[in-house]
Amino acid sequence: MKKIISLFVTLFFMMGSNFYAQQSDDSIPEVKIAGTQLLQIHSSIVDQDYNLYINLPGNFDASKTYPVIYLLDAQWDFPLLNAIYGQEYFDGFIPAAIVVGITWGGVNPNPDILRARDFTPTKTMQSPMGGGAEKFLSFIKTELIPFIDSKFNTKPGERTLMGSSLGGLFTLYAMFNETSLFNHYVLTSPAIGWDRGIISSYEKKYAEGGSEIPVRLSMAVGGYEDVDSFQKFADNLKEKNYNGLALETFVLDGFGHSGGKAEGYSRGLQYVFKIKPLILSDYILDQYVGTYQINPLVKINVIKESNNLIGETPGGGRLKLNAESETDFFVIGQYLKAHFEKDKDGKVTGFQLEQYGGKQSVKKTD
Repeated sequence: MKKIISLFVTLFFMMGSNFYAQQSDDSIPEVKIAGTQLLQIHSSIVDQDYNLYINLPGNFDASKTYPVIYLLDAQWDFPLLNAIYGQEYFDGFIPAAIVVGITWGGVNPNPDILRARDFTPTKTMQSPMGGGAEKFLSFIKTELIPFIDSKFNTKPGERTLMGSSLGGLFTLYAMFNETSLFNHYVLTSPAIGWDRGIISSYEKKYAEGGSEIPVRLSMAVGGYEDVDSFQKFADNLKEKNYNGLALETFVLDGFGHSGGKAEGYSRGLQYVFKIKPLILSDYILDQYVGTYQINPLVKINVIKESNNLIGETPGGGRLKLNAESETDFFVIGQYLKAHFEKDKDGKVTGFQLEQYGGKQSVKKTD
């Protein structure tokens, strides 16, 4: 009798715990990243299903075109990049862009095994599954990018590839082998030691090709990693002084192999999208000097100082207006842009002010 009661009690708690767990699971809403969506694609080249995590820019306009940022290892880093993108965009460092995070689909995919297969150019004794980088790059070029271009209005030739560790190794592999596929490359903690530094042989191939395609490359490494090997690799690239290759490197003090991604990706995006301000003549700048009416209560003065335009705001604020063109100016570190307008006689009438909330017309009063 005691055994029957004991069995009954055991079954009760087993069923009860499952019941309450199920109730708990059903009653707690799933957390989702607002503004994102999931697409899926099958690669006939790799014979693999891939999940694509998509983030469209705020106020997405289907009639406009956007650059695309492709991120490797989205299963880990898509939420991170999603946050970084918002921060950098609202500080005016990067343009509105489509983010595509790439990860593996199918039944119970194992990222540790699959990334070693797709991101590495060779097999090794430690990783006999490796060596799939050529196929994975072909998938990106001939299947993935056309798929994304068919779904969204993408800006031709404006693509960024981002990856870390083995993803950083693949990012370098892609740049050395298909330089024109992306114009920006952002990577952290690249596994340059893979297969006794095999990536250097692809760099030699890149050198022999004499590529002059303009690209920007940002590389970062944690201060607690093998900085010497990283720096040696980076210095070699810098010393070659390749035409078209703009390179910046960062050593992230206080970080290890994984923790540096947030800062490395932030600095990298700032670098590859950085706009170099133009130096305009006094004749052009003088046209914009004057007082402008933001609203009935607020005016700003635009003055010229040391060959720059300065916007003086109420309360003593001063904003340096950097020239992107003869009529377009921006403020570094803020989402603030000004497009000056003229009448048919060539006289400046005001400017279009663009901030987070949209655009507004600002009239020149003198």
